[in-house]
Amino acid sequence: MVASIKTLAGVALAALLAGAASAQSASTPSAAQLADSRLPVSTLVREDIFDGFMGGDLTSMARGEANLDKLYATRPDARGETRAWQAGALLYRAVLAREAGKAADYAALYAHALADLDEADKYAVTSPAVIAVGGGIGVLFADRVAPADRTVLWNRTYGYYQALTAAQAPVVDKLPLHIRGEGLAGLVVAAQRSGHAAEADAAIDHMLPLVKGTPYEADALKWKADPAGRATMNLACKSCHDDGRLAPTVSRLPSA
Repeated sequence: MVASIKTLAGVALAALLAGAASAQSASTPSAAQLADSRLPVSTLVREDIFDGFMGGDLTSMARGEANLDKLYATRPDARGETRAWQAGALLYRAVLAREAGKAADYAALYAHALADLDEADKYAVTSPAVIAVGGGIGVLFADRVAPADRTVLWNRTYGYYQALTAAQAPVVDKLPLHIRGEGLAGLVVAAQRSGHAAEADAAIDHMLPLVKGTPYEADALKWKADPAGRATMNLACKSCHDDGRLAPTVSRLPSA
């Protein structure tokens, strides 16, 4: 049970909510690595995709998207995880289009992103990464979609985090800080943004003792102290999970 929870939290959530990845050759998978089934989709694409999400490097992100296209074709057993990442890239491109005043482009990209998430959700039972990636991209971008779309996307994000934190609950106190903090923080924010105020209050009270003495605690205390500021506060993406990057993951693989 603990191993399965760590797979869900460690591989999937850390793959997404790990902070900005610097652009470097080690972050871009080789053809041999793309073909190595021991390397999860998230590990293979996260750094290139995050160069776009966090650093605005659309060249690196496009490289990640091209690899996702390859992985979708070559790994039928990982199509849910792959589609979830593709949805994230499309969602980011949608918010960029909206912020550039390109309403028609935004509408098309946003619709495509939701269609990819719908497909990804069909695999969620057997691919827990779908839940973590789906929740993570919501926390990152739901505040930036068109106002008319925010409620639906935040409700969806809240559902992902409910599932994620329920899966983590039996071992949450034993999870690494990054995994524990990001899952709990995501639940708080998604509950608040989706109009579940009581659930958000309960989630922040549950979170505080589990992140005591960490940067997550400091932010959680600010959240509790400033009810008026919660609408624009985001507790997630507060730490990195370097072990989940490509190079460290490859270094831990047994020799062929």
